[in-house]
Amino acid sequence: MDIRVFEGRDVCGHTAALHSVYVDAFCAPPWNEDAGRAAEFVERLARNAERPGFVAALAFAGSDLLGFATAWTTPSPFPTDRCYPQAAAGLGPDRTARWLCGARETDELAVRRDARGTGVAAGLLTAVTDDAPEGRSWLLTSLRSERALSFYRREGWTQATHPSPDGNGIVVFLGPRHPARTLAPQPL
Repeated sequence: MDIRVFEGRDVCGHTAALHSVYVDAFCAPPWNEDAGRAAEFVERLARNAERPGFVAALAFAGSDLLGFATAWTTPSPFPTDRCYPQAAAGLGPDRTARWLCGARETDELAVRRDARGTGVAAGLLTAVTDDAPEGRSWLLTSLRSERALSFYRREGWTQATHPSPDGNGIVVFLGPRHPARTLAPQPL
């Protein structure tokens, strides 16, 4: 396996392969996204590549793309679109600003089903978070996938919130070197 790191729009040269991996990873249970969501991912990718601190890691076996991860620096003030309000509700405004703003935020992590359990996801996650400022990395995920939750825990990530108050089951995980890991309320 060969993991290549891309900054900015350089990753957009792999859009078709990224779309294919996204479909394989997220258009099946437990995520059950439809083709429209996969198309939205491709549209978002070009915009996301413009974000400050954007980085993408792609895992290849020869010329075949096995998986990818994307991340960027979370802006301040904390965003209010997508699932961000659920993260802020779970942490509260002070912890959200101190723990997440300016940190490396992993947005997507996707691995083809036939490459799961081979270390691809761990390698990708490390590639996009290893140089996080002061070790501050975080991500949002859904409680729909016990496999994903178990993976993050095995990799040393700490669940920092209970499911969001609105019932969508979104939780924040802090990376293994995040200085606030030990401050997260436990047990969850």
